Amino acid sequence: MGGVIFAGVDYEEILREAEKEADVVIWDGGNNDFSFYKPDLLITIADPHRAGHEISYYPGEMNVRAADVVIINKVNTADKKDIETVRKNVKKINPSAQIIDGISAIFAEDENKITGRVLVIEDGPTVTHGGMPYGAGTVAAREHDAVDIIDPRRFAVGSIAETFQKYPHLRHVLPAMGYGKQQTKELEETINNADCDIVVSGTPIDLSRVIRVNKPIVRVRYNVGESTLKELKEIIDRFLKKKINR
Repeated sequence: MGGVIFAGVDYEEILREAEKEADVVIWDGGNNDFSFYKPDLLITIADPHRAGHEISYYPGEMNVRAADVVIINKVNTADKKDIETVRKNVKKINPSAQIIDGISAIFAEDENKITGRVLVIEDGPTVTHGGMPYGAGTVAAREHDAVDIIDPRRFAVGSIAETFQKYPHLRHVLPAMGYGKQQTKELEETINNADCDIVVSGTPIDLSRVIRVNKPIVRVRYNVGESTLKELKEIIDRFLKKKINR
């Protein structure tokens, strides 16, 4: 995307280096982290596909309590009652937070290829310790009515099979586990074993860059909807103007 990324283990040093180059520093936690810095503006994303987690998971609940802005994401694909559950929970524990609805636009590259028996691969952390039974790949696959989403468990080998044993809620998705060369190899073998026509990958990384499989892969990507971007931009613009005018 053309951005400069600072990473490492010494967060004090990272921040000081970033401040030399930037007027605005964005700290991206990911995987339910909390900010290692005291932010001037804290934006937290809540997921109505897992309604209730925003008040029952650590440190997710802490992020909601501390947030200046909470984005209830995926309102275009979640059930209305779940969206309202999240909204009610956020207001209860952080009544001063500004809440906006977020649209997560899902699109598949070469979507016309999504036919027949499909193996869906999802982002590993999302569907394992994140507790989700599905992700963007499943949503995209379900949009094609003729698709048969297979159960990948009987094709799993090594640590991939162990992952299914540890997370029994996973039935029709393959978590993209690749923590080291051996596990990456086992993921590759599991995919090659699978009795399917096509692989739909909802994990952010391009799997074809790290493994070789004997089936075509359709990547599923997701983006923020224009209306959400516009509303978020207005909030950030007001925040920056206030900081500049101090």
